[in-house]
Amino acid sequence: MKRFHVHVNVTDLDASIAFYSQLFAATPAVVRPDYAKWMLDDPRINFAISRRDRIAGVDHLGLQAESADELADIGARLAAADAIKLAETGTTCCYARSDKYWSEDPQGLRWETFQTHGEATTYFAPTDDAACCGPAPAARETRATCCGPASTSRCG
Repeated sequence: MKRFHVHVNVTDLDASIAFYSQLFAATPAVVRPDYAKWMLDDPRINFAISRRDRIAGVDHLGLQAESADELADIGARLAAADAIKLAETGTTCCYARSDKYWSEDPQGLRWETFQTHGEATTYFAPTDDAACCGPAPAARETRATCCGPASTSRCG
């Protein structure tokens, strides 16, 4: 069974760990000086946060496969959509060793589909710094938010 994945860039790791621990009513399964991850069953999600050199906010979404067959099936669907931007095998990223496919939806939202094979002692392998966490995000246009706390418009 696959698990949904969300990775958020944060500016204050400690404050974010406190917030998400309260939101999820759970402590992170992994905590490092620049990273934390919750592996929740309700909802079934791999939710990760990190303090990196990227703009704060959602970095990417994804699907975590539990088997090589599940990952291959997702990879085949992405290939059929001509959406694979980067395929990686045996990569080290986010304190884990994984095989993965990086893709983008039509709006440029990055998706990571992956199968994790074990833990790693570093955020990325020294030679994988540029590739860790996929290809560089596409430049995105910023717009006023709708239906959020700062919004003055009404959503229909």
